[in-house]
Amino acid sequence: MKLLVTGGAGFIGSHVVERCIARGDEVLVVDDLSTGKRENIPEKAAFFHLDVADDEIKGVIAREAPEAIIHLAAQVDVQVSLRDPLHDARTNILGTLNLLEACRQSGVKRMIVASSAAVYGDPLRLPVDEEHRLAPANPYGISKHTPEHYLQLYRELYGITGVALRFANVYGPRQDAAGEGGVVAIFTERLLRGIAPVIYGDGEQTRDFVYVDDVVDAMLLVLEAETEQLRHSVYNVSTGRGTSVKALFALIRERVGVDLAAQMAPARPGDILHSYLDNRRLKDAVGWTPKTALPQGLDQTVARWSRSWQ
Repeated sequence: MKLLVTGGAGFIGSHVVERCIARGDEVLVVDDLSTGKRENIPEKAAFFHLDVADDEIKGVIAREAPEAIIHLAAQVDVQVSLRDPLHDARTNILGTLNLLEACRQSGVKRMIVASSAAVYGDPLRLPVDEEHRLAPANPYGISKHTPEHYLQLYRELYGITGVALRFANVYGPRQDAAGEGGVVAIFTERLLRGIAPVIYGDGEQTRDFVYVDDVVDAMLLVLEAETEQLRHSVYNVSTGRGTSVKALFALIRERVGVDLAAQMAPARPGDILHSYLDNRRLKDAVGWTPKTALPQGLDQTVARWSRSWQ
């Protein structure tokens, strides 16, 4: 299959590209390298240094004629979205709409888009299923929810099978410690440097940590599914379990092997207290279940970080 992966130099995207090349797909990578790294892109992938919101991407899609698009390029930092909501909207909303227009014009009939648990806001019930009311608590959540409407509309108007996958907190090797979304990477990097990580709030807030390899499995199953299997346009990708930030810190500290206490700081505006997602809709549609328990995923993640520091 010929695929175009946006954000293919980034954390999740580079794992998708790697897996697709390993199974024999022809892969095109679009990335502006604002957060991604050129060295993350395998040599066998064709690389286009572009912003997804630029018109030039339409020409690339018209010329290259991919069979499907996996759209992972995004602004993913909640705090950045609060400081600069226009940048957040340009990347996440206009970038997605630009790709959908390119699909319409070039006849691409399948597009998978990374959405987020942030669309739900503070949950009324746990675990959160896809029918839960949507109440984003920050511009980032809004910018992830808005493209879901466009995906549904383009499905109805133009027959493009657009699917939004609402990711829980994805973690694993190559995650960037620079953004607030990568709490596993942030804790690991700081502990390896002998610096106390910061925990905002009381540390009892919970998140659903899903390993990157399991997320790639989910995307590829959706990519390969028959249109009839994908009756819905949104699916949660999660473990269905919540882990507190304090518990996560303890697990990572144990694996790094240092005796450091976290530095406690006031809670930040826009942060959600508790979030873990129901993944049964995706399981019923394509048979996906996460395979990697948090301790095992952290073993692999911390080991990779430790090797990079040696």
